[in-house]
Amino acid sequence: MKQLLLFIVAVMTFGQYSFSQVLDLYGTESSIPNFRSCPNKETYKPNEYGKGIGVVSNITRPTVEVFLPKVPNPARSAVIICPGGGYSIVAIDHEGKDVAHALNEMSIAAFVLKYRIPDSSCMNDKQNVPLMDAQQAMLQVRENAVKYKIDTNKIGILGFSAGGHLASTASTHYTQSLIANPRNISLRPDFMILIYPVISFRDSITHMGSRLNLVGNNATEEAIHQFSNEEQVTANTPPSFLVHALDDNAVPSANSVHFVEALQKNKVAAELHLYQSGGHGFGMRNPTTKDEWMERLQNWLVSNKFLR
Repeated sequence: MKQLLLFIVAVMTFGQYSFSQVLDLYGTESSIPNFRSCPNKETYKPNEYGKGIGVVSNITRPTVEVFLPKVPNPARSAVIICPGGGYSIVAIDHEGKDVAHALNEMSIAAFVLKYRIPDSSCMNDKQNVPLMDAQQAMLQVRENAVKYKIDTNKIGILGFSAGGHLASTASTHYTQSLIANPRNISLRPDFMILIYPVISFRDSITHMGSRLNLVGNNATEEAIHQFSNEEQVTANTPPSFLVHALDDNAVPSANSVHFVEALQKNKVAAELHLYQSGGHGFGMRNPTTKDEWMERLQNWLVSNKFLR
Protein backbone atom coordinates (compact mmCIF):
# COMPACT_ATOMS: atom_id res chain seq x y z
CA MET A 1 0.00 0.00 0.00
CA LYS A 2 1.33 3.40 -0.94
CA GLN A 3 2.51 5.39 2.06
CA LEU A 4 0.44 8.47 2.78
CA LEU A 5 1.68 11.59 4.49
CA LEU A 6 -1.39 13.68 3.90
CA PHE A 7 -4.52 12.75 1.98
CA ILE A 8 -7.65 14.82 1.63
CA VAL A 9 -10.40 12.25 1.92
CA ALA A 10 -13.56 14.22 1.43
CA VAL A 11 -15.21 17.61 1.43
CA MET A 12 -18.75 17.81 2.74
CA THR A 13 -21.23 20.66 2.43
CA PHE A 14 -23.83 19.86 5.07
CA GLY A 15 -24.12 20.23 8.83
CA GLN A 16 -21.04 21.19 10.79
CA TYR A 17 -18.72 18.69 9.14
CA SER A 18 -15.97 20.38 7.16
CA PHE A 19 -13.34 17.94 5.91
CA SER A 20 -11.08 15.10 6.94
CA GLN A 21 -7.39 14.35 6.54
CA VAL A 22 -5.59 11.05 7.06
CA LEU A 23 -2.12 11.44 8.54
CA ASP A 24 0.52 8.84 9.16
CA LEU A 25 0.87 8.98 12.93
CA TYR A 26 4.68 9.06 12.89
CA GLY A 27 5.21 10.69 9.50
CA THR A 28 7.14 7.87 7.81
CA GLU A 29 7.36 4.12 8.25
CA SER A 30 11.00 4.35 9.28
CA SER A 31 9.97 6.65 12.15
CA ILE A 32 7.47 4.21 13.70
CA PRO A 33 8.81 3.15 17.11
CA ASN A 34 8.86 -0.45 18.27
CA PHE A 35 8.44 -1.57 14.67
CA ARG A 36 9.87 -4.60 12.92
CA SER A 37 9.86 -4.61 9.14
CA CYS A 38 6.99 -6.81 8.01
CA PRO A 39 4.53 -6.96 5.09
CA ASN A 40 1.58 -4.60 5.25
CA LYS A 41 -1.44 -6.90 5.47
CA GLU A 42 -3.92 -4.29 6.62
CA THR A 43 -7.46 -5.08 5.47
CA TYR A 44 -10.73 -3.17 5.66
CA LYS A 45 -13.97 -5.14 5.77
CA PRO A 46 -17.14 -3.03 5.46
CA ASN A 47 -19.57 -5.68 6.73
CA GLU A 48 -17.89 -7.66 9.48
CA TYR A 49 -20.16 -10.02 11.44
CA GLY A 50 -22.91 -9.45 8.87
CA LYS A 51 -24.04 -6.37 10.77
CA GLY A 52 -22.71 -3.62 8.52
CA ILE A 53 -19.84 -2.96 10.93
CA GLY A 54 -16.73 -1.72 9.16
CA VAL A 55 -13.48 -2.96 10.69
CA VAL A 56 -9.76 -2.78 9.96
CA SER A 57 -7.47 -5.69 10.79
CA ASN A 58 -3.69 -6.30 10.80
CA ILE A 59 -2.83 -2.66 11.50
CA THR A 60 0.93 -2.14 11.64
CA ARG A 61 1.11 1.41 10.18
CA PRO A 62 -0.95 3.65 12.48
CA THR A 63 -2.80 6.75 11.31
CA VAL A 64 -4.94 9.51 12.72
CA GLU A 65 -7.84 10.91 10.70
CA VAL A 66 -8.63 14.55 11.40
CA PHE A 67 -12.26 15.73 11.28
CA LEU A 68 -12.63 19.48 11.71
CA PRO A 69 -15.97 21.27 12.07
CA LYS A 70 -16.77 24.23 9.87
CA VAL A 71 -17.07 26.49 12.91
CA PRO A 72 -15.23 25.46 16.10
CA ASN A 73 -17.16 25.69 19.34
CA PRO A 74 -16.15 28.78 21.38
CA ALA A 75 -14.56 26.39 23.90
CA ARG A 76 -12.41 25.05 21.03
CA SER A 77 -12.52 21.50 22.42
CA ALA A 78 -11.24 18.37 20.69
CA VAL A 79 -11.59 14.61 21.15
CA ILE A 80 -9.27 11.76 20.12
CA ILE A 81 -11.36 8.66 19.35
CA CYS A 82 -10.15 5.10 19.99
CA PRO A 83 -12.52 2.57 18.36
CA GLY A 84 -12.89 -0.85 19.96
CA GLY A 85 -12.15 -4.33 18.69
CA GLY A 86 -10.59 -6.41 21.44
CA TYR A 87 -7.06 -5.40 20.41
CA SER A 88 -7.59 -7.67 17.37
CA ILE A 89 -9.37 -5.28 15.00
CA VAL A 90 -10.46 -1.63 14.98
CA ALA A 91 -14.17 -0.88 14.45
CA ILE A 92 -13.28 2.19 12.44
CA ASP A 93 -16.76 3.25 11.30
CA HIS A 94 -19.52 3.04 13.94
CA GLU A 95 -17.06 3.56 16.82
CA GLY A 96 -14.80 5.92 14.90
CA LYS A 97 -15.74 7.99 11.87
CA ASP A 98 -19.46 8.09 12.65
CA VAL A 99 -18.65 9.40 16.12
CA ALA A 100 -16.32 12.02 14.63
CA HIS A 101 -19.17 13.32 12.45
CA ALA A 102 -21.45 13.53 15.49
CA LEU A 103 -18.82 15.46 17.46
CA ASN A 104 -18.39 17.81 14.50
CA GLU A 105 -22.12 18.48 14.72
CA MET A 106 -21.38 19.79 18.23
CA SER A 107 -18.58 21.89 16.67
CA ILE A 108 -15.94 19.71 18.34
CA ALA A 109 -12.78 18.77 16.44
CA ALA A 110 -12.37 14.99 16.28
CA PHE A 111 -9.39 12.73 15.60
CA VAL A 112 -9.94 9.03 14.84
CA LEU A 113 -6.94 6.94 15.89
CA LYS A 114 -6.24 3.80 13.88
CA TYR A 115 -3.82 2.32 16.40
CA ARG A 116 -1.62 -0.71 15.84
CA ILE A 117 -2.89 -4.17 16.66
CA PRO A 118 -0.45 -5.94 19.04
CA ASP A 119 1.60 -8.39 16.96
CA SER A 120 4.96 -9.79 18.08
CA SER A 121 5.96 -10.56 14.49
CA CYS A 122 5.82 -6.86 13.55
CA MET A 123 6.76 -5.10 16.77
CA ASN A 124 8.83 -5.36 19.91
CA ASP A 125 7.16 -5.17 23.31
CA LYS A 126 3.71 -5.39 21.76
CA GLN A 127 1.85 -4.64 25.00
CA ASN A 128 2.98 -1.01 24.97
CA VAL A 129 2.41 -0.33 21.27
CA PRO A 130 -1.27 0.85 21.41
CA LEU A 131 -0.39 3.22 24.27
CA MET A 132 2.52 4.59 22.24
CA ASP A 133 0.09 5.37 19.42
CA ALA A 134 -2.41 7.04 21.76
CA GLN A 135 0.36 9.17 23.25
CA GLN A 136 1.62 10.11 19.80
CA ALA A 137 -1.90 11.15 18.79
CA MET A 138 -2.16 13.36 21.88
CA LEU A 139 1.25 14.86 21.10
CA GLN A 140 0.30 15.57 17.48
CA VAL A 141 -2.99 17.19 18.39
CA ARG A 142 -1.43 19.42 21.04
CA GLU A 143 1.48 20.40 18.79
CA ASN A 144 -0.97 21.43 16.05
CA ALA A 145 -3.52 23.15 18.27
CA VAL A 146 -3.20 26.50 16.52
CA LYS A 147 -3.59 24.89 13.11
CA TYR A 148 -6.69 22.99 14.25
CA LYS A 149 -8.09 25.99 16.18
CA ILE A 150 -8.38 24.09 19.43
CA ASP A 151 -7.55 24.79 23.08
CA THR A 152 -4.59 22.73 24.34
CA ASN A 153 -6.36 22.46 27.71
CA LYS A 154 -9.55 20.96 26.28
CA ILE A 155 -8.35 17.84 24.47
CA GLY A 156 -10.17 14.69 25.56
CA ILE A 157 -9.98 11.03 24.64
CA LEU A 158 -12.92 8.74 23.87
CA GLY A 159 -12.81 4.95 23.69
CA PHE A 160 -15.20 2.08 23.05
CA SER A 161 -14.64 -1.39 24.55
CA ALA A 162 -10.92 -2.22 24.14
CA GLY A 163 -10.55 1.31 22.80
CA GLY A 164 -11.92 2.33 26.20
CA HIS A 165 -9.12 0.36 27.79
CA LEU A 166 -6.64 2.23 25.61
CA ALA A 167 -8.26 5.60 26.44
CA SER A 168 -8.22 4.86 30.18
CA THR A 169 -4.62 3.63 29.92
CA ALA A 170 -3.61 6.87 28.22
CA SER A 171 -5.41 8.75 30.99
CA THR A 172 -3.76 6.90 33.88
CA HIS A 173 -0.25 6.28 32.46
CA TYR A 174 0.47 9.68 30.95
CA THR A 175 3.45 10.37 33.21
CA GLN A 176 5.29 7.48 31.55
CA SER A 177 6.19 8.78 28.10
CA LEU A 178 6.78 5.95 25.63
CA ILE A 179 7.44 8.23 22.65
CA ALA A 180 9.93 10.91 21.66
CA ASN A 181 8.74 14.10 23.32
CA PRO A 182 11.70 16.52 23.44
CA ARG A 183 9.51 19.54 24.25
CA ASN A 184 7.92 17.69 27.16
CA ILE A 185 4.40 18.40 25.90
CA SER A 186 1.72 17.10 28.24
CA LEU A 187 0.37 13.69 27.23
CA ARG A 188 -2.48 13.87 29.77
CA PRO A 189 -5.97 14.00 28.26
CA ASP A 190 -8.06 16.77 29.81
CA PHE A 191 -11.12 14.50 30.02
CA MET A 192 -12.10 10.99 29.03
CA ILE A 193 -15.23 9.42 27.60
CA LEU A 194 -15.51 5.66 28.06
CA ILE A 195 -18.25 3.64 26.37
CA TYR A 196 -18.72 0.03 27.53
CA PRO A 197 -14.98 0.07 28.29
CA VAL A 198 -12.62 -2.70 29.22
CA ILE A 199 -10.96 -1.26 32.32
CA SER A 200 -9.64 -4.17 34.36
CA PHE A 201 -7.41 -7.11 33.48
CA ARG A 202 -8.46 -8.96 36.63
CA ASP A 203 -9.88 -12.44 35.94
CA SER A 204 -13.24 -11.75 37.57
CA ILE A 205 -14.37 -8.94 35.26
CA THR A 206 -11.96 -8.54 32.35
CA HIS A 207 -12.66 -9.14 28.68
CA MET A 208 -10.24 -12.04 28.33
CA GLY A 209 -9.79 -11.59 24.58
CA SER A 210 -8.50 -8.04 25.04
CA ARG A 211 -6.18 -9.13 27.82
CA LEU A 212 -4.78 -12.08 25.87
CA ASN A 213 -4.21 -9.99 22.75
CA LEU A 214 -2.38 -7.26 24.65
CA VAL A 215 -0.34 -9.09 27.31
CA GLY A 216 -0.55 -12.73 26.26
CA ASN A 217 -1.44 -16.04 27.89
CA ASN A 218 1.16 -15.89 30.62
CA ALA A 219 0.66 -12.37 31.89
CA THR A 220 2.55 -11.59 35.06
CA GLU A 221 0.90 -10.11 38.13
CA GLU A 222 2.85 -6.94 37.39
CA ALA A 223 1.35 -6.67 33.87
CA ILE A 224 -2.18 -7.40 35.12
CA HIS A 225 -1.83 -4.70 37.78
CA GLN A 226 -0.30 -2.25 35.31
CA PHE A 227 -3.16 -2.61 32.83
CA SER A 228 -5.97 -2.80 35.40
CA ASN A 229 -6.66 0.89 35.15
CA GLU A 230 -9.01 1.06 38.12
CA GLU A 231 -5.85 0.36 40.14
CA GLN A 232 -3.97 3.24 38.50
CA VAL A 233 -6.34 6.12 39.31
CA THR A 234 -4.91 9.12 41.17
CA ALA A 235 -6.19 12.55 42.11
CA ASN A 236 -4.79 13.81 38.79
CA THR A 237 -6.74 11.36 36.62
CA PRO A 238 -8.94 13.34 34.17
CA PRO A 239 -12.68 13.80 34.80
CA SER A 240 -14.67 11.04 33.14
CA PHE A 241 -17.99 10.27 31.47
CA LEU A 242 -18.95 6.59 31.18
CA VAL A 243 -21.73 4.55 29.56
CA HIS A 244 -22.43 0.84 30.01
CA ALA A 245 -25.32 -1.64 29.74
CA LEU A 246 -26.05 -3.91 32.69
CA ASP A 247 -26.65 -6.88 30.36
CA ASP A 248 -23.27 -6.53 28.63
CA ASN A 249 -22.08 -10.15 28.47
CA ALA A 250 -18.80 -9.33 26.71
CA VAL A 251 -17.43 -6.62 29.00
CA PRO A 252 -19.16 -6.66 32.40
CA SER A 253 -20.50 -3.34 33.61
CA ALA A 254 -18.40 -3.86 36.75
CA ASN A 255 -15.50 -2.48 34.71
CA SER A 256 -17.16 0.93 34.62
CA VAL A 257 -18.51 0.70 38.17
CA HIS A 258 -15.13 -0.12 39.70
CA PHE A 259 -13.47 2.63 37.71
CA VAL A 260 -15.98 5.22 38.91
CA GLU A 261 -15.52 4.00 42.48
CA ALA A 262 -11.77 4.57 42.12
CA LEU A 263 -12.38 8.03 40.67
CA GLN A 264 -14.76 8.88 43.52
CA LYS A 265 -12.23 7.66 46.09
CA ASN A 266 -9.66 10.03 44.57
CA LYS A 267 -12.17 12.90 44.34
CA VAL A 268 -12.12 12.97 40.53
CA ALA A 269 -15.32 14.17 38.83
CA ALA A 270 -17.20 11.38 37.07
CA GLU A 271 -20.60 10.59 35.60
CA LEU A 272 -21.79 7.06 34.84
CA HIS A 273 -24.88 6.08 32.85
CA LEU A 274 -25.96 2.45 33.28
CA TYR A 275 -28.58 1.20 30.86
CA GLN A 276 -30.91 -1.61 31.81
CA SER A 277 -30.12 -3.34 28.53
CA GLY A 278 -28.30 -2.84 25.27
CA GLY A 279 -25.60 -5.49 25.35
CA HIS A 280 -22.21 -4.66 23.91
CA GLY A 281 -21.00 -2.78 20.85
CA PHE A 282 -24.01 -0.56 20.18
CA GLY A 283 -21.91 2.47 19.30
CA MET A 284 -23.70 5.78 19.60
CA ARG A 285 -27.22 4.35 19.68
CA ASN A 286 -28.50 1.81 22.17
CA PRO A 287 -31.36 0.11 20.28
CA THR A 288 -33.22 -0.78 23.48
CA THR A 289 -33.97 2.78 24.53
CA LYS A 290 -34.94 6.16 23.13
CA ASP A 291 -32.38 7.76 25.39
CA GLU A 292 -29.36 9.18 23.52
CA TRP A 293 -26.14 9.03 25.50
CA MET A 294 -24.54 11.48 23.07
CA GLU A 295 -27.01 14.11 24.30
CA ARG A 296 -26.06 13.32 27.89
CA LEU A 297 -22.42 13.61 26.92
CA GLN A 298 -23.04 17.02 25.40
CA ASN A 299 -24.67 18.19 28.64
CA TRP A 300 -21.74 16.82 30.66
CA LEU A 301 -19.20 18.59 28.44
CA VAL A 302 -21.06 21.87 28.91
CA SER A 303 -21.34 21.37 32.68
CA ASN A 304 -17.59 20.78 32.90
CA LYS A 305 -16.78 23.76 30.64
CA PHE A 306 -15.35 21.65 27.83
CA LEU A 307 -18.11 22.89 25.55
CA ARG A 308 -20.21 26.01 25.17
